[in-house]
Order: sequence, then structure tokens, then C-alpha cells
Amino acid sequence: MDAELTARHARVREALERDGLDVALVCGSEYTGFEGAVTYLSGFQIVHRYAYVVLPVDGEPAIVLPAEARYVGEHGDSQIAKQVFADRPGEWLADELRGKRVGVYGLDYVMTVRDYAPLAAAAELVNWDAGYDLARAVKSGAELESVKESVAINVAGFHAFREAWAPGKNAAEVLAPAEEVFVERGCGRLTMNMVLVGAEFAIARADTVFGDFTIPSLEIAGPGGHWVEVSRALGTPSAEVQRMLEAYEEYYEIAQTALHAGATAHDVHRAVSKGFTERGYHLGHVTGHSIGMTMIEHPRIGEGIETVLESNMVFSMHPHAIAADGRECLYMQDTWLVTEEGGVPLAGLEMRIW
Repeated sequence: MDAELTARHARVREALERDGLDVALVCGSEYTGFEGAVTYLSGFQIVHRYAYVVLPVDGEPAIVLPAEARYVGEHGDSQIAKQVFADRPGEWLADELRGKRVGVYGLDYVMTVRDYAPLAAAAELVNWDAGYDLARAVKSGAELESVKESVAINVAGFHAFREAWAPGKNAAEVLAPAEEVFVERGCGRLTMNMVLVGAEFAIARADTVFGDFTIPSLEIAGPGGHWVEVSRALGTPSAEVQRMLEAYEEYYEIAQTALHAGATAHDVHRAVSKGFTERGYHLGHVTGHSIGMTMIEHPRIGEGIETVLESNMVFSMHPHAIAADGRECLYMQDTWLVTEEGGVPLAGLEMRIW
């Protein structure tokens, strides 16, 4: 097991001990954005079905896969030597973890019902989404290099989208050159790219034809598996959207000081959302969230979230300003690095409508 993965295991074990837990059970599935929790602790990337990583405070870790789909990814990529193929993973987990206090990442959204049932009867299950995410929220030097590589790929994809875009073109043909960039540069399946139709997110299909103004939502993970989000609106905005842009410009400046180590997520939310709320806009999506090998991690940047930020945390920020009519909106994404002095927008794209 390499030094990076060994350090990750140590951070998670430290968090387990702090929270009074015996073992972490990390669930991942092929649903885009949810496979990374397993990759983080094992190096294994799920391409089919689902998998679990078992990491005890003391003892050997294991990666557990359903036997009915013997191939669920390149098993040799796993740095965890103990690979278990179980007909019913939940039954194997129940035998292995019986009587233990288990911190589960993915208890609400990822774990299959057939595995939950036997395991819940054998062990005490604790929803540990926040605990696990906070244990991995501060990125190592190697992780930050992976994040920056993903950002560079995302920016190249944005420019490919921008160069292909024109009023009258459809969303599929404009997104295709961006997706080509993403695949060529090692993202594989790890892309989730959309456009906004009104204030709603939509798959980029051929029946979505662009007018004079377009908002893409570009989310990818590069070869290292770290997700990032970078995009800008394109075209000619209405007077209402132009006013939203003023609030975006304010947020972009404020975040460069507000996103500093020692601030709370609540404080950052209040600071960066002020320009939108003072103008009377609804915020339709979270202001921001921690991002890593899972697309959306804790903590989110939002009201009442008192998590204290630390240097080398990475956040996706994307205030979603929606007008009173529920139709006009502005949504642009950036990936930010937290430092002692403030936030650093890693893409370096001008905050404007291109």
C-alpha cells in the first residue's frame, strides 16, 4: 500500500477512534459521483454494480464485492490485498462485524437494502457520512495535484464548449467537443455535464436548442479521481441576469477573503450570498460544498453549518440565483482552495458572462 493510501487510512482511523466507532464501512456504487468514497480508501474504481471497504480501527482492511458480477472494475487497481467476493455481501459483513459499532458512509443513499437487512440485525450501524467526509476534507499534497489536474481538464472542456456554442445549435452537439476533451485527458466515465433550461438542470440532448444565452454545468474528475466544477455562462444576458452578474462579481471578490482557515461554513455562506439575497434573489442550489473523490462531500457552505474550515480544504462554489419569476437564473461554478489568507479560485477564469 503506497504512502498516500496509508495516510488516508490513518486519518480515517483517527476519526473512528474520536467518534467511538470500531470500524468504518464505506459504501460506493456505479452511480456517478458516489464511487469515489471506495476509491479514496482502496484505489479501486467501480465501473459496475457496487462495492464496500471495511476499515477497522485495528486490523486488516477488506474490499467486498458482489459475486454475481465478478467483474466490477480492474480488481488489480485495489491496494487492499483482502478482496472478498460474496454471494450476499450483507451476510458476509454481518458475520465479520457482528457486535461492533460500525460507522457507515452511504447508509442513507448507497447501501443496498439486501445488505442492510442482515447487517443491521448483527451490528450497531451509525450514519457516518459527515464523519468520513470530514476525515478526508483536508487534501494532501498529492490530492491537490490531482485536483489541479482535474481543474485544468475542466477549463479546457469549458473552452471547447464555448468555441462550439452558438445560438441555434443544440446542446448535444455543443457538449460533444467538451466530452471529447474530457475522455481524451483521462476522465473516463467520471463526467456529469448538463445545461440549465430555465432554472432547471437538464441532460444535454439534441432537442434542447440554444438561444442567445446559455448556462452550462460542467463537472468532471480527472485521472486522479478528484471531482471539480468549473463553468461560465455564455451569450447575451437579459437585464435581470445582468443584475445577477453584479452579485456574482461581488461573491467572487468576497470569497477570496471569506474562504479562509478558521471561518465557519455558515459565515462563508452569509458573506458570499449577501449580494444575491439583498437583490431579492432566491438561491436554488447549495451555495457550495466540499468536493473530492466523491462529487458532493461535507461540509456544505450553507446556513447553520458551523464546521470550521481548514487550509487545503477544497470547495465547489456555485450560487444559483433565481429571479422571482422562477425562470431567469444565473449559475456559474468554481473550484476553490482554502488557505490561511482566503480562497484561491483554481481555474483562473474571469468572472464574467463570456
